Amino acid sequence: MIPVGSIRRPLQGARSNDPEKVAALMRSIQEIGLQEPIDVLEVEGQIWGFSGCHRYEAHVRLGREEILCRVRKATPQVLKFHMM
Repeated sequence: MIPVGSIRRPLQGARSNDPEKVAALMRSIQEIGLQEPIDVLEVEGQIWGFSGCHRYEAHVRLGREEILCRVRKATPQVLKFHMM
């Protein structure tokens, strides 16, 4: 579990989330919890998220403080690749 507020989302706003999908995920998360964690990179102690946009947004809208994540340690070079 990672605090939602500590996940940096550099591509947020570059793509739009489907509001219906977010709403459906919100209902599902409230009923049965998050079934599939989001993937994040840990680079020099900071957490970066590039996937799981709809799941992340659903957690934000629900006011959840933490989200289930799969954490992969990465180098700054790997982070730079994801930012392209």
